[in-house]
Formats: sequence, structure tokens, C-alpha cells
Amino acid sequence: MARRVLDPPPAAGCAAELKPVRAPAVLSALLALMTSLPAAAPAPRDDRPCVVLLHGVAMSGWTMRPIARALERDGYRVINLSYPSRKMPLEQLATEFLPRELEKRGALAAPRLDFVTHSMGGILLRLSLRDRRPANLGRVVMLGPPNHGSPAADRAARRGWMRAVMGVNMPRLGTGADGIVRTLGPADFEVGVIAGSSLLNPMFKRDMSGVHDGVVTAESAKLAGMRDFRVVPHSHTVMLWRRAVIDDVRAFLREGRFQSAVSD
Repeated sequence: MARRVLDPPPAAGCAAELKPVRAPAVLSALLALMTSLPAAAPAPRDDRPCVVLLHGVAMSGWTMRPIARALERDGYRVINLSYPSRKMPLEQLATEFLPRELEKRGALAAPRLDFVTHSMGGILLRLSLRDRRPANLGRVVMLGPPNHGSPAADRAARRGWMRAVMGVNMPRLGTGADGIVRTLGPADFEVGVIAGSSLLNPMFKRDMSGVHDGVVTAESAKLAGMRDFRVVPHSHTVMLWRRAVIDDVRAFLREGRFQSAVSD
């Protein structure tokens, strides 16, 4: 008959060595280790003046990149903000989206907050400042703003395919009775305005009169209360990428006036 083999009994003290460590003891040790570590140093405060860039309708922040790079070299903290210009109504952009982004990105805590806008971006800013003005607001430069509406927007509002491409805000930028610019008053902040005088896209040529950039007339760009005004020989979008215009932006943010001479 086969003999049954039995495991030898454990040696004295072996049971104590194999006793599992309780989880609460491990957690307590880890917690003690974590609380004994030095606290992380707070993030250094950014004391640079801040500039927020607001592009035009159906565009994005890429159109403002040359201006952004120039201002960064000048020592500004630049927020080149892309926003849903085609899908979100101007009122919602002005009262909800823009204030939320300024708060989230720390712009309201900057020592000074400047803005550079293009086209509809200027109307968005005016609408926002009408109801809520940042305490640290500095200077504003508007490039090609339809401050009195745009005949190009009037035409686009009458064309279904243009409305589909340009989005919900295009009809609000017109010169008619429903134009949002009619609800906005004179500038009571420090602002300089740059208008264009060159036509690149002839699509709206027959709708325009006088000096214009193909989308906005020089007269419509003017704003009561502005500190400085300049007309440059460039079209509505191309002006954003021209060295003389960028230098004008830099000069106004720095000194409150455009540079004395224009060359391009």
C-alpha cells in the first residue's frame, strides 16, 4: 500500500513571517510620505501686459499670427483667440464666450489688457465692452472694422449660399435697420482704427463706393471717439500681413498713436 506523504509542519515563527500586511497600514504609510514632501512652489506670476487678438467672420486665429508673433517679440503675452464666428450669435459671443475665455486664460489678471481686432472682431469687442468692461482695459486697435455696417454684408445676406458660407452673423453686420452696429455708441475707450484702400476680391465691387478695401469703406471704419485713424493701401485681409500695418499696431499699443510715416 502506498504511503501518504505529508508536508512537514511549519517551523516556529514562520506563520508570523507570512502574515499579510494589512492595507490600511500601507495606505497610512503612503499618506505620511506624501504629506511629508515639500509643497510645490506656486507658478510664477506673469506680469507682462496681455494682448487679445480677435479675427473676423469665417476666419480663425491663423490670420492674426503675423501680428501675434510681432507682439510676442515686443514682450506681450498674446492670446490669439479663435472663436465660433459662423455658428454662435454675436450677442452670445459678447456676453458669454469672450468673458469666459478672458477669465479662463488669466487675461483679466494681467497688469494691462489690450485688444487687436479684425473686421467683425471689432464689433464683437464693442458689443462686449458695452455691457462689461475689464478693469484692466488698455488700448484697442481695430483693422477694417465695419463700425457703420458693410455693403458687402448686405449683399451676402441676400444670397443664400453666402449666408451658408459666412454663417449666422453676416446679416447682422450690414447697414440696414437690423444691423447690430446701430445698437452701439461712440468709443469711450482708447482706440485707433486702420482702414484699407485696395481691392483684391472684386465680388462686392459694385456695392462699394468711395475709398474701400473690398469689404468695408473707410468712412464705415471710422468710429466716433477714436484717438487715431489711418488708411493703408491694402485690401481687407491682406492688411493683416503687411509690415507697415503691424508696425502701426505696435506703435498704437505702445504710445496711443500710429507711427508718423507709412512705408510698405
